[in-house]
Amino acid sequence: MTTFHIPDMSCGHCKATVEKTIHALDPAAQIAFDMAARRISVESSTDAAHVQAALAEAGYPVAST
Repeated sequence: MTTFHIPDMSCGHCKATVEKTIHALDPAAQIAFDMAARRISVESSTDAAHVQAALAEAGYPVAST
């Protein structure tokens, strides 16, 4: 499982976009959201770098922790 910090994720619309973006890469991906901390944990067969790039392209760049 990989954890990403997404500082721009702040609402339900953001969550839906992040979820849609990851599921476009891997429909079977498991995603756990911590909206207060603006973090997601992703279990996916897709490489973490590809997930990170897709999130950035969708407007939700991952911050380094």
